[in-house]
Amino acid sequence: MSEQPPVSADVVIIGGGVIGLSAAYHLAAAGVADVVVLERGDLGGGSTSKAAGGVRTAFSDEVNIDLAQRSLAAFERFGDEHDQDIDLHRSGYLFLLRDDAQLADFAVASRLQRRFGIDSQMIGAVEACRLSPLVNPVEVAGAMWSPDDGHCSPESVVLGYARSARRLGVRIVTGCEVTGVDVESGRIAGVQTAHGAISTRTVVCSAGAWSRQVGRWAGVDLPVDALRRHVATTSPVAGLDPHTPFTVDFASSLYFHREGPGLLMGAPDADDVWGVDAARDPSWLEHLAAVMQHRLVGLDEVGLRIGWAGLYEVTPDHNALIGQAEEVEGFVYATGFSGHGFLMGPGVGEVVRDLVTERPPVVDVTTLAATRFTAREARPERHIV
Repeated sequence: MSEQPPVSADVVIIGGGVIGLSAAYHLAAAGVADVVVLERGDLGGGSTSKAAGGVRTAFSDEVNIDLAQRSLAAFERFGDEHDQDIDLHRSGYLFLLRDDAQLADFAVASRLQRRFGIDSQMIGAVEACRLSPLVNPVEVAGAMWSPDDGHCSPESVVLGYARSARRLGVRIVTGCEVTGVDVESGRIAGVQTAHGAISTRTVVCSAGAWSRQVGRWAGVDLPVDALRRHVATTSPVAGLDPHTPFTVDFASSLYFHREGPGLLMGAPDADDVWGVDAARDPSWLEHLAAVMQHRLVGLDEVGLRIGWAGLYEVTPDHNALIGQAEEVEGFVYATGFSGHGFLMGPGVGEVVRDLVTERPPVVDVTTLAATRFTAREARPERHIV
């Protein structure tokens, strides 16, 4: 444990990934004096450090576009604001599409993105394969191209937010497992940990794949389930274009981007594995190799190195849960990003700040409330991988 948890705090944030640390930083920067972050392991040790690092505005839901656009702008400023290089590469995002239905669906999203001032383009198959020459042109009908998107280092973002938050007085306690949430007369009263109780009137749940349990402690239903995903890296790729975009074959969900002299890549497991066990399965490499052989060219001599497995925190409509609980006063949640929490971290941290301090949020997240499922108002995000 990094330090003993305090006996009281104004705000207790459960989860030390990018969402929790961004929220802590933005709360402290807004003048909230007594903020504590509790992380049962190491900072970023849940989903954040396992992310592929993609940062994009290319979504089908306008709330996601807004959150992602704010976040991408924050990543641009990150080095200056937090004195931390995050290795941001603006190499673009390329979604490869296979048929007329996919082309039509992404064209609608592209028009929506342009309404936000985003340079989003529908391009033909020849241009798509020129931008990403490793792609097998067979079955490519066209693509959506977002040249301003890219990827950066999740670990560096975590380090930057943690350092800045600490400078502003945030206490960050690692190695401290939360074991319960206290509720009295319909409002938050405290948090129980393996190292003692903390009195507080505000809890922020940013516990990722473990958020459902945190919600249950408080009497709040957070429909979040954990889904394992693998990421691998390759040996050096001869002649690799330094401008290789973050490329997604939408039908198979195979994705890759440049990582040093090689590639970082992933694809869904052949059989989805649900639950919080993120142990690596070496046999997944065989599945990845088969998908690569079908969708990519020129990589016959490139070796695969199993990298890591991590957890997607998935909701029924693949959209996040962000809001203030109706059932319990003082319980704020930001979770369930279905693989895209890292890239939305800066913007979501601002929203959490506003929810806690009772300001109008910088992005209207009303439609992302967890109650949308009981109200039969699911809000599907169609363009996830």
